[in-house]
Amino acid sequence: MKHIFANFKNYWYFVILIFVLLLGQAYCDLALPDYTSKIIDVGIANSGVEHTVPQYISADGWKQVAIFLNEEERQMWQDAYVYDEEKEYYQLISTEEEDWTQLDKEFQKVICIVSMIRSMDPADMTEAGLVSDDFENLPTINPESLDLSMLEEFQPMIASMRAGLEEQIDLLGDSLIASLAKEFVKGEYETCGIDLATIQKNYLWESGSKMLLMAFFLAVISILVSFLSAKVGAGVGRELRSKVFRKVIGFSAAELERFSTASLITRSTNDVQQIQMVTVMLLRMILYSPILAIGGIINIQQYKSGMTWIIVLAVALVISLIFILMLIAMPKFKIMQTKVDQVNLVSREILTGLPVIRAFSREKREEERFDEVNTDLTKVMLFTNRAMSCMMPMMNLIMNGISVLIVWVAAKKIDAGVLEVGSMTAFITYAMLIIMSFLMLSMISIMLPRAGVAADRINELLVSEDQIKDKDNAATDLCEDATVSFEHVSFRYPDGEENAIEDIDFVARPGQTTAIIGSTGCGKSTLVKLIPRFFDVTEGRICIGGRDIRDVAIETLRKQIGYVPQKGILFSGDIASNIAFGAPDATDEDIMEAAEIAQAKEFAAHLKEFIEEKPDRYHSAISQGGTNVSGGQKQRISIARAIARNPKVYIFDDSFSALDFKTDMTLRKELAKKTQNATVLIV
Repeated sequence: MKHIFANFKNYWYFVILIFVLLLGQAYCDLALPDYTSKIIDVGIANSGVEHTVPQYISADGWKQVAIFLNEEERQMWQDAYVYDEEKEYYQLISTEEEDWTQLDKEFQKVICIVSMIRSMDPADMTEAGLVSDDFENLPTINPESLDLSMLEEFQPMIASMRAGLEEQIDLLGDSLIASLAKEFVKGEYETCGIDLATIQKNYLWESGSKMLLMAFFLAVISILVSFLSAKVGAGVGRELRSKVFRKVIGFSAAELERFSTASLITRSTNDVQQIQMVTVMLLRMILYSPILAIGGIINIQQYKSGMTWIIVLAVALVISLIFILMLIAMPKFKIMQTKVDQVNLVSREILTGLPVIRAFSREKREEERFDEVNTDLTKVMLFTNRAMSCMMPMMNLIMNGISVLIVWVAAKKIDAGVLEVGSMTAFITYAMLIIMSFLMLSMISIMLPRAGVAADRINELLVSEDQIKDKDNAATDLCEDATVSFEHVSFRYPDGEENAIEDIDFVARPGQTTAIIGSTGCGKSTLVKLIPRFFDVTEGRICIGGRDIRDVAIETLRKQIGYVPQKGILFSGDIASNIAFGAPDATDEDIMEAAEIAQAKEFAAHLKEFIEEKPDRYHSAISQGGTNVSGGQKQRISIARAIARNPKVYIFDDSFSALDFKTDMTLRKELAKKTQNATVLIV
């Protein structure tokens, strides 16, 4: 997995920015359930009354509360309000949230006591057990007409009464205590002529507006995070493909045989795509999941619902489910990528060899061969998909089961007065957010193992040591002498059991043509491939101008060589770009001269112009692989490509096989003029 995270080092600033944005997104996500809870509990159930200490209170109501306060509390109560003589009621001096909340904590229980006394007769309170028989001697005067100066006489009795009532109130639960206190507040507002309907409407509009604003910011942040994550993912994919391409370009034939073309294609396409997708998910989901889960747990604790154990149970179930599924599916993810390689290999072989397959009527057999590897891949993918398909139903079962459990437990708490309906709704929402966080982790756990395998495969490619590489002090200057000498050279292929060529010793000098003749499979092509260091010799050495080619930088060495392989290979583009492939600085005259020497300006059979007759001449299109030209034309363009480079050493590996005798003779005659000062080797 470390190879996946190593790709982020060039995008650390994007990661930090995404993290900051995700914090904002989490804040919005976690604020919405709290607003929903308050709309239900405050806006609907309590007519928009948020606090248990009233902002406006009648003189009688103010005295009723003051009766049950001790001297210190009474002083605080007096300091909190100012009497409005015009409106004839008390008004809260400070409505700052912090100050108001502090007053709620100090006076909530006392206000609840007053609310209960208002709603019940003393006899009923005694019968209900809220007060003891000791309070039968309480003065019969109404609290409304009670003068505060009389409190000293009744203070011990009132203090005892308050202690008894608080002991009973504590059994009601915070939710019911707050509701009773707010009933007192609503009664005082009505007494003071405050419109409760307006308070409720204002509260609902304010809360609703905040929720809409939160939702808007949530949408904007989500878009930004998705954009930045996609940008990082695309950048990581671009860099990986670039690294793979640059590495493969430097591969020798040995490395190409080790990894195989099909595997290299899979690694640079499918494997990179897996990493790119997981990169986006890591930034978009995995980075967000812990933030959301931790925030949800913190918010749940604030409700003091006593149901945290349900969240612990849900998380334990989700983690257990993920662990079991990974234990089953993880080994198959590693096998899957190998199966993809095999499908690519067979597909490439069939598509490349389609003419031969048709010529020998082997379509049925090749279909069967493809079906074999395709079926193997399908079986592995079906196994993993079936295992993972259990995840969503199980996750839904857990989430719905947890919701039912929360409602069942919360219903008892609501009945006991320790929880409100809105708080239960918020708790369910937070629980779902926490579970969804772990669900996000489970979703990435499906892709992360496969991406981890892909990252390991790409890293294996990138860290592979090239067998053909420059020495630390390799010479970079071009050699003036083009003499090529083989000094007792032997060579064995990496997996070969015996030497392909053995003890080869000869000298090829400038101005001469050295012909290498032998039967099929005797090592002629192998011999000439050693000169540009497609392979390194096993024994002996090869020198150009007296210098061992292993002491010369590969780029410098190959600049001196014009190589024409057995099979002419052309690239998509036009005729001019193919001829100038090895000599980007070649002028139009150089390209035309090379084409004339290679007889590319004539048809072999009709002696008509090959290039000149085309509408776009040297800019005529060449399709991928040169499929729109004949074998002879392809070969002559390949020869012209080597000539245009004007090298010191020419290597023609059986590159005249597609030419008729007359074209071959003319070409060699013209070539001899061009290569008077060069070393020429012809297989």
